[in-house]
Amino acid sequence: MKWRFKKYIKLVPKWVLPTFMIMMGLFIIIANDYFGEDQDAFIVFSLFYFILLFFLIIRWLIKQIKAVLELKNEKAKTELLHLKSQVNPHFFFNMLNNLYGWVDKDSKKAQELILKLSDMMRYSIYEGQKDVVTLEEEVDYLKNYIELHKMRYHKEIAVRFDINISEGSYEVMPLLFIILLENAFKHGVENLRENAYVNVDMTAKKDKIHFTVENNFDADTLNEQQGIGLKNLKRRLELVYGKNHSLAFSTKGDVYKAQLTIKRL
Repeated sequence: MKWRFKKYIKLVPKWVLPTFMIMMGLFIIIANDYFGEDQDAFIVFSLFYFILLFFLIIRWLIKQIKAVLELKNEKAKTELLHLKSQVNPHFFFNMLNNLYGWVDKDSKKAQELILKLSDMMRYSIYEGQKDVVTLEEEVDYLKNYIELHKMRYHKEIAVRFDINISEGSYEVMPLLFIILLENAFKHGVENLRENAYVNVDMTAKKDKIHFTVENNFDADTLNEQQGIGLKNLKRRLELVYGKNHSLAFSTKGDVYKAQLTIKRL
């Protein structure tokens, strides 16, 4: 409660208190001249005046604070929509380039790729703009992504996706897990000629969802600098989940692991 009070006090313009003090001073001077020696009338009128003034100032401050908070909320929503619009653009470009090559080689496979890509794009455009989606919808989206990559590469990829969702409805921010899965393929599978693998685990129990992605990679191509995708994800998590999430990364030898835990919305 104290923290909230301090937070709201910071929103109050600095000129409010001096203005209030000046108004009080002017009132005392004018009222004292008007009432003269009639102190009882002066006290009653002063009390009424200060109560009214205090009420008007509080009412004005509440409106100002509400307007500032609404503005901040709108800015956060606008930023969130902008961040969502940046998810996966290069993946779709890469897939379209792959499709171009498959049209002449294997038209049937190209058709399968187009259908799956169409489902993913539909989800990104329509469901991705929502505040929340069901966890099952996110899982289907991830499965489509994995299937597309299996069809795309001309090499064997070992992909394991273990799902353990307890009974009950879970809702999450859309397009939340795809960045971590995308990184596993982009920085792991794409740079390995053989023995590439990606292990994905999702567990949803009680009020928490745990998501882990593990992949091997070529140590010679390791880049310590985080890409736009991960920075994007971190910002989205801050805006929506705040302190109700944890995101950790670890590297051991040629194995990279990303772990995300969020509380149910």
